[in-house]
Amino acid sequence: MNGRSYSGALTADLWRTAHALADIARPVTLQFFRSTDLDVSSKNALHFDPVTAADRAAEAAIRSALAERRPQDAVLGEEQGLTPGTSGLTWIIDPIDGTRGYLSGTPTWGVLIALADTEGPMLGLIDQPYIGERFWGGLGEAACEGPHGRSRLVTRRPRPLEQAVLYTTFPEIGTDAERAAFERVRDRVRLVRYGMDCYAYALLAAGQIDLVIEAGLHVYDIAAPLAVIEAAGGIVTDWHGGPAHAGGQVLAAANREIHAEALALLQG
Repeated sequence: MNGRSYSGALTADLWRTAHALADIARPVTLQFFRSTDLDVSSKNALHFDPVTAADRAAEAAIRSALAERRPQDAVLGEEQGLTPGTSGLTWIIDPIDGTRGYLSGTPTWGVLIALADTEGPMLGLIDQPYIGERFWGGLGEAACEGPHGRSRLVTRRPRPLEQAVLYTTFPEIGTDAERAAFERVRDRVRLVRYGMDCYAYALLAAGQIDLVIEAGLHVYDIAAPLAVIEAAGGIVTDWHGGPAHAGGQVLAAANREIHAEALALLQG
């Protein structure tokens, strides 16, 4: 998102807050990770949509910190919904993105923290507590930190779709029509991988892959990844080339050239 003008002091405070929230969520999520007695329930009676004690505890901890640090801001979280604010800024929280992976013991889940104004997400942070990796972007920053230290986030340069690496979380993506559209792209790329949730977006921002295509997302699934990817030089739209920050169908690409190729196939 462009056209914003925030003071250096405010920008610094917003980033300090975002990193502090991730720091607070880390030990809460790790406390429950790979536990043999993790409390798991489903939010949907028709299909398995898991929520755990870790999801609830992490969001509660984040909300408590925000109430102390920035009580004027609104908060939208997956588990507790919307708390209105007065500042025009909204923190968008997914306390554990990839709960299915989390309860399966895989390290491909993450904590998503975004901050949005009326234009959409202005900064985002993807944190993976177990691996100790953090990816963030927006307001002039695009960086990651982990076992190899700190580095800039830069998406991949253009290359033909036939050489691309594509990720999605579910092979049975969306409706029949959405799946058919996805398969048109899938059948053209070099490599397709599944099941990474928010970690796939982090890999795209880090220049490791070329495309992520998904459907049925919520705002808290995409707000943080969108900000990180755009700050790293990528592009995130819906399947019609429009804004994607509200969720739904999402096409995330490393650059405009490969985005255009994938978009044309999605549109048939």
